[in-house]
Amino acid sequence: MTDQSEKQKGDLYRWYVVGVLTFAYLVSFLDRQILALMVGPIQQDLMLTDTQMSLLMGLAFSIFYIFMAVPLGRLADNSVRRNIIVGGVTLWSLMTAACGLAGSYWHLFLARMGVGVGEASLTPSATSMIADYFPSGARGKALATYNAGVSLGTGFAMVFGGMVITYVSTSERHVLPMVGSVAAWQYVFFLVALPGLLVVLLMLTVREPARQETSSAAQNLSFRDVLTFLYGRKRIYVPLFLGMSVNTIVGYALFSWIPTSFARVHGWTIGDIGLGYGLIILVTGPLGVFIAGSLIDKLHRAGQPNAELKVALLSIAICLPGVVYLPLAATGQAALMAMIPASIGPAMTTAAGSIAVINVTPNQIRGQTMALYLLTISLLGLSLGPTAVALLTDYVFRDPAMIDWSISCVVIASSLFSAIMLWQCLDPFTEGVRNALD
Repeated sequence: MTDQSEKQKGDLYRWYVVGVLTFAYLVSFLDRQILALMVGPIQQDLMLTDTQMSLLMGLAFSIFYIFMAVPLGRLADNSVRRNIIVGGVTLWSLMTAACGLAGSYWHLFLARMGVGVGEASLTPSATSMIADYFPSGARGKALATYNAGVSLGTGFAMVFGGMVITYVSTSERHVLPMVGSVAAWQYVFFLVALPGLLVVLLMLTVREPARQETSSAAQNLSFRDVLTFLYGRKRIYVPLFLGMSVNTIVGYALFSWIPTSFARVHGWTIGDIGLGYGLIILVTGPLGVFIAGSLIDKLHRAGQPNAELKVALLSIAICLPGVVYLPLAATGQAALMAMIPASIGPAMTTAAGSIAVINVTPNQIRGQTMALYLLTISLLGLSLGPTAVALLTDYVFRDPAMIDWSISCVVIASSLFSAIMLWQCLDPFTEGVRNALD
């Protein structure tokens, strides 16, 4: 009875850790995605084009990744991961508040670079910790739950952000202690910076887990050795990184521009967009990662080591009908319904990608490998997703009202390329999982 009780306590605690890390990921994306709801007011105050706004949503984060993702990933492999997360959350919360002080484009750009520390410091350490708390057969659902933070954070940014923006927009200026008078959109940044304080307090209750599943082939490796190790398995990692990263263009294109699309094409207010699209993301995001995690665990137990890639391919098939229909929808309500399958698919892919990297990589280099994976996502998905849509709108269609066509074109092209890469990776990935601990 005592052993059973201890096991139950252990199970409860490790899921508590998942909950805390998921909440941290939620806050990270809340701080990141709130900008998508404020495109109009910021463009009006700072006189910015769609392309300039897209760089704030994407490139600002990518630049930070280039310099910091790998060092933070190496720290995750060799030091206390909880402390890395605490430091990262503190910094990104302060930089979110700094966005509220921005009075020019470059001021806002630099502050957004600082917000980028969120995912750069969080995910390599968080996924490595979760992998040490859960065995392989139960890991898919735990990692998928963590990845629900993407959709939950984005959904809360839309719903909560839409409500707050509607409220604060009743007055053009707001007065804050020690700061002075700020515009409504600047005030919102100060508000969304506050939940980071709660994340820091919760992280102090989390214990650092012992490292599991170490490999003799990955002992005491320098970063150059890590690159050599990964290059020796390039038939796995190249199509895996490219396929998953290009597929993240889908999510970032949608998250960044759907609110603006509904405002321009269908005349919706920020409050209506935030509530409608936000509720869809809040429901379909967790649903997508739950489906992905459960399917991956089930397929693994059935003896299919490439389950992650099969689930990712399925997610592409689920997403495409919605984005194909988006620019053809006659009403905003019809377009919103198209966002249901278009939101489930990217959520499934997000979960499948992280699980795939973790399961095919030895413990000692998971943090660095995940950091390189996130770097690839930033350079391809995060940078190109928002910016490709903006470039098509500004320079190809040359009509702001054609933004829904821009979104559809970018998502369809990205999905097809991703499917080709992941299909090519099926057999090498199977071999890689079987040999991961040799």
